[in-house]
Amino acid sequence: MAQKFKKSSFIFDIDSRSPFKLSRSKIDLFIDCQRCFFLSERYGIKRPKFPPFTLNIAVDALLKKEFDIYRSKGQKHPLMKSYGVDAIPYHHKDINIWRENFVGIRFHDKESSLLVFGAIDDVWINSKEELVVVDYKATAKDSKIEKLDDSRWHNQYRRQMEVYQWLLKKNGFKTSSTGYFMYLNGKKDSKAFDGKLEFDISLISYVGDSSWMDNTLKDIKKCLVSGDIPPMGDNCEYCDYRETSGKVFQNIVNNKVKKKKRDSDISGNDITVKNNTLFI
Repeated sequence: MAQKFKKSSFIFDIDSRSPFKLSRSKIDLFIDCQRCFFLSERYGIKRPKFPPFTLNIAVDALLKKEFDIYRSKGQKHPLMKSYGVDAIPYHHKDINIWRENFVGIRFHDKESSLLVFGAIDDVWINSKEELVVVDYKATAKDSKIEKLDDSRWHNQYRRQMEVYQWLLKKNGFKTSSTGYFMYLNGKKDSKAFDGKLEFDISLISYVGDSSWMDNTLKDIKKCLVSGDIPPMGDNCEYCDYRETSGKVFQNIVNNKVKKKKRDSDISGNDITVKNNTLFI
């Protein structure tokens, strides 16, 4: 049974003096479509949810456990050796907090009064004592994944990396501009399943630039305090659906009003419209 839509209670209060919590994913929503962001954060009307990617969650959990073994030893993981990465898993007392969903690493941007947070998959440290952001990605594609392309999803991944780098820098950590995407590509050419899913693993480096963050936070705060409805995002399927279906429903209501008006003129009954539903 489909779940009934429920508005979020975590919405922006223009009169509140407390910083407003802003997740990494909400920043990306703002970039993707300001109108969807406005409806979500000002009125609690969120986009429909996707089913949880439970296999990806399992892969993430297992990778974290595996890298924690080498973190506790202060040693390189074999994958880091094979790719010649000058780093080891970073040991910090708050590493589990940084990796926890809905908690993550945080920074209060006082200029915008926004509390920005994001859950990082992993952090390494190189020989220059710079922190290195690592993000796990699990998928199942026919071709080997060796680089990021210019697709919408991969551009989101780039911004995701840059937000994490920004958060580490704002917390006072010396942070490398180079991060890594660890791509696990599910293999489909095995002779049998045998209860195991095998992966080809690729490590893709990316040089991030988080200089866009400060101005974006200012734009987000401006959007939150403004009463004006922002424009739709380019190619936003959600806004297109709302607008198209809204016009269809309005035409249906208008046609019913006209018909009932004609009928009422003949019968002498009064007609009213309440909540876009006709009552006689």
